[in-house]
Amino acid sequence: MKSLKKKDKIAIILPYKEIYSNNHSGAASIWVKDYFSKSILSKVTYIYGSLEKKLKPITKNFINLNISDLSFSKTKNYISKFYKDYLKKRFDIIEIHNRPEYLNFLIKNNIKSKLIFFFHNNPQDIRGSKTIKERLNILEKTDKIFFVSAWTKKKFFEHLPIKTKSNCEILYPSMNKIRYFNKYKKKQIVFTGKLNSSKGYDLFGKAIIKILDKYDDWSAIVAGNEPREKYDFNHKRLKIFPWLPHKKILKIYQNSSISVVPSRWEEPFGRTAMESSAHGCATITSNRGGLTETFNNDLILNELTVNNIYKKIEYLIKNPKKLKKVQLDNFKNPLHLLTDTTSYLDSVKLNLLEKTINVLKSKGPRILHISNFNEKNNHRLFNISIASKLSNGFIRNNCDVINFSYRNYLSNNLFPKLDKDIIEISKNYKPDLILLGHNNILNKNTLETIKDKKTKIGLWYEDHVVNYGPNWQNNLNLVEKNHKLIDKYFITTHPSVIKTKINRNKLNYLPIPVDPNIENLKIYNNKHRYKDLFFALSHGVNYGKLRNKSNDEREIFLNNILNKNNQIKFHILGINKDTPKWNFDFYKEISYCKMALNLSRGKPLKFATSNRIASYIGNGILTFIDEKVQFQKLFNSDELITYKNENDLIEKILDLKDDLKKINKISKKGKDKYFKIFNNSIVADSITSVALETSPKYNYVWK
Repeated sequence: MKSLKKKDKIAIILPYKEIYSNNHSGAASIWVKDYFSKSILSKVTYIYGSLEKKLKPITKNFINLNISDLSFSKTKNYISKFYKDYLKKRFDIIEIHNRPEYLNFLIKNNIKSKLIFFFHNNPQDIRGSKTIKERLNILEKTDKIFFVSAWTKKKFFEHLPIKTKSNCEILYPSMNKIRYFNKYKKKQIVFTGKLNSSKGYDLFGKAIIKILDKYDDWSAIVAGNEPREKYDFNHKRLKIFPWLPHKKILKIYQNSSISVVPSRWEEPFGRTAMESSAHGCATITSNRGGLTETFNNDLILNELTVNNIYKKIEYLIKNPKKLKKVQLDNFKNPLHLLTDTTSYLDSVKLNLLEKTINVLKSKGPRILHISNFNEKNNHRLFNISIASKLSNGFIRNNCDVINFSYRNYLSNNLFPKLDKDIIEISKNYKPDLILLGHNNILNKNTLETIKDKKTKIGLWYEDHVVNYGPNWQNNLNLVEKNHKLIDKYFITTHPSVIKTKINRNKLNYLPIPVDPNIENLKIYNNKHRYKDLFFALSHGVNYGKLRNKSNDEREIFLNNILNKNNQIKFHILGINKDTPKWNFDFYKEISYCKMALNLSRGKPLKFATSNRIASYIGNGILTFIDEKVQFQKLFNSDELITYKNENDLIEKILDLKDDLKKINKISKKGKDKYFKIFNNSIVADSITSVALETSPKYNYVWK
């Protein structure tokens, strides 16, 4: 995963009543504080809240939207202040806690940031999410919605036409695993939180007085406040503290034996239960709301009465072994760990930052290969298709490849929109390389659009582009089109003999590749070969038949050698009304021949050869080639035979044709060498390493 950039910015908005300070922090503040302490995104995250100037925020990166001096419209002023800051900073992600009103304000203002929302309470009790319409709007307009419990999520979807959605998940409040268990816990019972009837404090107070009266060696601690309700529980072994900092509360849990959370109201989660149990308390809870999701509890108050609370506490006091077992079980098996929660939320945010962080990874580059893959010919040419062999090579090199057969596309679409569709594919697939295979079909504007997205453009071509071959000028014009936008060329003629306006640094030689799944014959093992020399001629492989009015200088050469010697058993297809053969029929024809002739149209040029050479040498048949092609720079004389002219070729055929042992030896060594230097994995890697400027995996002998 790529590292964050300095321009990446994330905002967290707390409720304005939430005091983000050590001595007064509530559940949402503790949630944010804990996450911030572990998050790998903390350096680019800013926390917004409202603090009086005398209070110090818990963490760094806090931005104070202080509205304490306002007496009305606090919500509107608070979120408006944030919005003004947003217009300056342009956050990529905004995370809002428990205030749908803030979320709705930002949605209404068409904010461009990704939006995350946390429900810490029953959504039906909070302004902005009470109605079905409001909740459906939040579902549609928010990128990610988190609920602190399954109960909270259930309340959100209550009465809605759906029960869940992919952007909604439960993400529990969590904490660090406690390092050690306090073996010397005090005989102490603890109650923390709001001291009101909703939290069941009235019931706990009465029950704890009875316990303390009966058990002289036990004491109790209460920590919290509630100005709206007053209770007067007094006992010499009952200590009642006002609101304490969170760290002090955790210390009390560490030293206490029993914790009681007897809530009457539907707790959205119940952080007190989670933290006290994780610190090794035997925690007694009611079954309201999300309390049952805080830890694995078997001390549940199914009926909330003073007597039931008293009995649960007394049961633990009277059974010290059970008490110790429950404490250890709670300590050893916390359900919600901060490291897991933080890692998960970071992953969500990193994925939302897709414009700056690319999480799409593969072992190799992504390639969109636009070529002719012969669907129109029902794959009649599969064994000589450079396009297919290259794609196979890319895949073997761990590249991800999409093959786009442009001829098949054009023939199957009544109103083709090739360029528009290629742009759309490029947008969806984000290729590292678009490789044009034996075509230059895309418009200039298309190439410019693709290159804007930092995709490299390559082109390979296998026909003549030099002033000696058939249609060479048309071929060269085709290749040169939009040459300033094409990054690299790969041509089956050596660049040193090509005269072109294309920048020389862009030109590269492309060998005819072999594929182990295609060139898989070992003709040298066939003991029943009765023909001496094979050659196949075609006036256009896509046409696939003999053409009556086609001029091909190779026919002159072939008829000359046929007429010069009658001792050689020739097997030549494509002339004298011997029709061409394809794929497996072609393999059958060459398999009963001892040797083959590689002969290309036009004047012999450096490294320029018919793609049939791979079918010959790659299948293990001794092959002759004109020495002016200079393959002797790549192959030794015991791997490939070169000739100077017609007479020299005939002389060498006559010299070899009856020495099957020597023929087989050359054939085998030639096949081995061709696969060693020209197999499709090597040729494919030469394209990707040059086009994408990566380190080559192989030594390319043609360079």
